[in-house]
Amino acid sequence: MGLKVAVQMDPLEKINIDGDTTFLMMLSAQARGHELWVYTPDRLALEGGRAMARGRPVSVQDVKGDHARFGDWEQKDLSEMDVVLLRQDPPFDMAYITTTHILDAIHPKTLVVNNPTEVRNAPEKLFVTTFPGVQPPTLITSDVEAIYEFRAHHGDIVLKPLYGGGGSGVARLMADDPNLDALLELHAMIGREPVIAQKFIPAVSKGDKRILLVDGEPVGAINRVPNSGQIRSNLRVGGRAEAVDLTARDRELCATIGPELKRRGLLFVGIDVIGDYLTEINVTSPTGARQLLRFTGVDATDILWDRVEAIRARA
Repeated sequence: MGLKVAVQMDPLEKINIDGDTTFLMMLSAQARGHELWVYTPDRLALEGGRAMARGRPVSVQDVKGDHARFGDWEQKDLSEMDVVLLRQDPPFDMAYITTTHILDAIHPKTLVVNNPTEVRNAPEKLFVTTFPGVQPPTLITSDVEAIYEFRAHHGDIVLKPLYGGGGSGVARLMADDPNLDALLELHAMIGREPVIAQKFIPAVSKGDKRILLVDGEPVGAINRVPNSGQIRSNLRVGGRAEAVDLTARDRELCATIGPELKRRGLLFVGIDVIGDYLTEINVTSPTGARQLLRFTGVDATDILWDRVEAIRARA
């Protein structure tokens, strides 16, 4: 079946194709005979109740420096598409949330991956809190006194922005670190959102596992190892990817959250596991598929298209 696929993403011209999961999704779709059309979130519009976008048809190839060849600019009613991939990167701010409201106008008649309503309802660092017993001790608040009390109780902590991504703004604070006030002031200057304080997990030195799930089922994992002396293992900030197997605990965590992912229509999800703990459920534009394919031969995007095609065949 040939599908008309629109991709909502950051500028395709500027991506690093070696590690970009969205690009692999596009390669896989094209190999199956699907037509690709791409636009950036700022080209999305709601007009008369219709979700419109200005973008270009595109063909892709796995060639650095010549990975995308575009057709002419045109405006489309996205209801004419079979599938829209919602794939721009965080931050998960009001601009991001607004795109999910606009895409609500077409889903599920046009299948949006992931379901825009549920992307909006499942902020990545908040969604995980709905599953008891999977997280390390965690506090989400703007209350400075509460954060100090949390650190006094747990010792070393990690401080994170609530709606950031890619490891941006993540810092470890020792039990006696004098910089907590300064960091909280910086967060307050950036925005009004609460921050996350989490008990530091020493196992992070062995890596932060990214597990990819398609329609609630785990398809594989990579381990992201931080550089020496660092705690951030995200690939975009210098973490090193390596092959890793799923443990019994990993499978237990996936079994805990998988049915809810499936129920919500969150078809492509990446979870982060440190030691025995689930720290985030990434539903916006999870990465890791390129590295998984390189290490294991498993193409998570091909599995995704199997599922998408099955859903569209029933429509």
